[in-house]
Amino acid sequence: MNLTQLTSQIILMFVLMLVGLMINKLGFMHAQTSTDLTNILLYVVSPCLIIKAFEQTFSTTRLQTLGRVMLGIIIIYVLMIVITQLAFKRVKDPNLRRIMRYGSVYSNAGFMGIPLTSSLFGSTGVFFAVASLAAFNIFSWTHGITLFTGQQGRRRDNLKQIILNPNIIAIVLGLILFVTALPVPTFANRAITTVSSINTPLSMIVIGNSLADVKFNRETLDKRLWWVLLLRNLMFPYLAIVILQLLGLTGVPLFTTVLMMACPVAGIVVLFTLKVHGEPGPAVAIMSLSTILSIVTIPLVFALVSLH
Repeated sequence: MNLTQLTSQIILMFVLMLVGLMINKLGFMHAQTSTDLTNILLYVVSPCLIIKAFEQTFSTTRLQTLGRVMLGIIIIYVLMIVITQLAFKRVKDPNLRRIMRYGSVYSNAGFMGIPLTSSLFGSTGVFFAVASLAAFNIFSWTHGITLFTGQQGRRRDNLKQIILNPNIIAIVLGLILFVTALPVPTFANRAITTVSSINTPLSMIVIGNSLADVKFNRETLDKRLWWVLLLRNLMFPYLAIVILQLLGLTGVPLFTTVLMMACPVAGIVVLFTLKVHGEPGPAVAIMSLSTILSIVTIPLVFALVSLH
């Protein structure tokens, strides 16, 4: 993995975030516009990118590698959940405790990971990244939402959220296309390619727009949140390196999965906090700080990969 190329790509993405921040300050993007663009990215553009990634010649070896990647990711998630359960059990504030647990475990895999993967590794990288995206959706809508709703969460509704998620549907459809080698009609393929091409710039602009409204103060920036940043940005990505290499993964499957794990705190932590009428300040703070710090921590994580 070329660290110079990775760093250059991350800097480019942060420049695009600055464009989003400038758009916000100029008043060109309002809250509803940002929400609409987020939904378009998550439920239209990202699924197109996933389907495009599966338009490859079928290979049993590649499918087996994808299975090993998925196994590694499941092991990593289980370990992260157990570690955060033990590490933050003494945090008395329930709102802060659930934000810390969720923020430590769940990365911005879809919104930032997929664009980065696509830019660095192309369709081959996205092919292996879908395992991380699938695991994120499954764990987030089971364990993750339970952290916030507790026994109030309805399992049937959560299961529906997973099954009907356009990204999960795209993964299933993509796997069918990959295994059966069914060709995608030319015009449909062109449309999918065109739509997926806007993923990286638009994602970064929307993230930059959301960062523009962040305000830090003593109430939102609890010193205990730095433990979340340490786990999310450095320790858990390193854990991923160890587990994946123990499973014998190397090259693009390893780099892609580590990259998805090294992404900053998932923005959905804010939405889940608002869902239960909690104070969103700490959630916004860790999401924003984690995103800003990732310009340094992601290259650092990949430097650790090369040391193993």
